[in-house]
Amino acid sequence: MKIIVFGLWLTLGTFSFCWAQLTQTDTLLADIGVNQIPDLLPSKMLFTQRAVWGSKGLVRNWRPLTIQNRQSELKIRRNMLKIHRFVGLTTLAGMVGQGFLGAKLYRNYSPSLKNTHENMAMGINITYTTAALLSLTAPPPMVRRKGFSGVKLHRGLAILHLSGMIATNVLARRISENPSLKPYHRAAAYTTFAAMTLSVVSLKFK
Repeated sequence: MKIIVFGLWLTLGTFSFCWAQLTQTDTLLADIGVNQIPDLLPSKMLFTQRAVWGSKGLVRNWRPLTIQNRQSELKIRRNMLKIHRFVGLTTLAGMVGQGFLGAKLYRNYSPSLKNTHENMAMGINITYTTAALLSLTAPPPMVRRKGFSGVKLHRGLAILHLSGMIATNVLARRISENPSLKPYHRAAAYTTFAAMTLSVVSLKFK
């Protein structure tokens, strides 16, 4: 019960900390004037965005690249990123609970606790993957800012916590065969949690 309460407290605290970012939107074409826009798509996109939303992307088979369509796509992007952030906070709260369970499991092993730990890990993997897919497949913005920004830091940290998630899962599967891997599994999990936390906080900075 304490784990759940603490997880909810952290989620609400982090959510309120970056609430202003949840309402931040991409600039619509109507806001900056059509005549000022050289292209309807940014020159640089993630390969997943290009595959789905690029000029020759999957959706262009039924959704031509027009000003009107790009306006609605920016609204889709906004909504997808809001859901991405909410699911990311849910994942972060789950990691808090998972950390307490993991520490308790290391001290006092029990089959039931191990089963709970594994089930929670599955849930975290599902929410983490969902959040990642929402971000990777969201429509691209009109333009990308040059120079350092909180969003760029957010993306950089994503590489770190993605690597940590992969390492944590790989090591978890091998612990039963090699218990000496436990410290490395725990270190990977803590690194992932720290990177996720900083990733959320980074959205506070422009």
